Amino acid sequence: MDRSMISVDRWSDGSQAYFLTHLHADHTSGLSPEWNRGPLFCSRITAKLFPFKFPGFKLSLLRVLEIGQWHSVSLVSRTTGSATTVDVMAFDAHHCPGAVMYLFRGEFGCMLFTGDFRWEPTSTRAQIGRSMLLNAIGNDKVDILYLDNTYCNPSYSFPSREVAAKQVVDVISSHPKHDIIIGIDSLGKEDLLIHIARVLKIKIWVWPERLQIMHLLGFHDIFTTKTSLTRVRAVPRYSFSIETLEGLNEMRPTIGIMPSGLPWLVKPLEGNTNVLGSSPSIFCHGSKLNVKGRSPMYMNKPNGNCRAVERYHEYMYSVPYSDHSCFAEIKEFVKIVQPTNLKGIVSSSSSYVDPLYHFGRLLGEKLQSQCSYRNFDRKGGERVEAAYTKSALRIDDSSKAGKKRSRTKGDDVLGVQASSRVRILRRLRRGAKILELD
Repeated sequence: MDRSMISVDRWSDGSQAYFLTHLHADHTSGLSPEWNRGPLFCSRITAKLFPFKFPGFKLSLLRVLEIGQWHSVSLVSRTTGSATTVDVMAFDAHHCPGAVMYLFRGEFGCMLFTGDFRWEPTSTRAQIGRSMLLNAIGNDKVDILYLDNTYCNPSYSFPSREVAAKQVVDVISSHPKHDIIIGIDSLGKEDLLIHIARVLKIKIWVWPERLQIMHLLGFHDIFTTKTSLTRVRAVPRYSFSIETLEGLNEMRPTIGIMPSGLPWLVKPLEGNTNVLGSSPSIFCHGSKLNVKGRSPMYMNKPNGNCRAVERYHEYMYSVPYSDHSCFAEIKEFVKIVQPTNLKGIVSSSSSYVDPLYHFGRLLGEKLQSQCSYRNFDRKGGERVEAAYTKSALRIDDSSKAGKKRSRTKGDDVLGVQASSRVRILRRLRRGAKILELD
């Protein structure tokens, strides 16, 4: 994307207009109350929450984009120096309150930036968004799709949020004498908490700052800061730990629930070399299983391939409730959009895989021809099949990439030193690509 004209979720100097997909911290790094580098475009809900997140921010810089409407932004062309127009439409990303994706049209072509999103096949909001997006694209071709590739790996398979929310309720209901702690962020998972409150007919405790956000979002009767009114508490994710739960259990029986698409690894118990603590018990919204000495639990179907609820510790459960699309949903999205080029927006994960590795065959012929399978020879004559992708879509400065690669001898493209055959094989099984080494 031509950063001299527009930037999405990037807040450094050099752009004429800035676009914010949502207010999670990893997308606002660089924003501050003093930031004033240009007009900042966002959704109406994000604009409403903005003063709470950035008190003192110059609100006259905010430009609200209504969902599903074309907006024209007047800019100056970098190539000609004359006035030009960029048209943009925002779509509901269904990630967290205010989250949107952007479709841009301008002299640079047609580009779609998803930000973080989850469009489930069964979601009415997602179906409306898909229809709106396809109508907006029309007969045009999306030249580049900037994609939320958080779970761009076939190993990430989890149920819809509707199903996962039922799993959470099942865990809570199977512990009627326990206090319940749920780890959440400062924004997001509101639908989960509302579902719990309505099904169980209870209020949910949140910390004071979170209550303010709930009130700004219009939720006034479901949440409270009085612990005496409920046994279910939503706490900041950073305060959610085995140590905290063990301390709480010294006072009252308490269990913790972590809603996340990622398997949640915990610190092993003292004297236990198993990284998961005790052996995980698997739950799923299905048939009950009575375990001796324990409450009724739900077990995954033998032929099921979705992650289910896992018990990582006697006090802790991980439920696959995710606000990011799973691999199958990402794949379906790419098929629907049918872009010419594709680039992932998440590159910091230790298990990062370029989306082209999985979806290059779904794109145009020109890009497919840039992806080929080659062999990576290791010492001792061992050979590992790897994917090599030309850097036709690289936007970051190649010299910077070179500096990053030079920091660690023997790096693969994941930024992790390939010091053993086992490590490489493990990454290949996860779908990682190994670049040929000179």
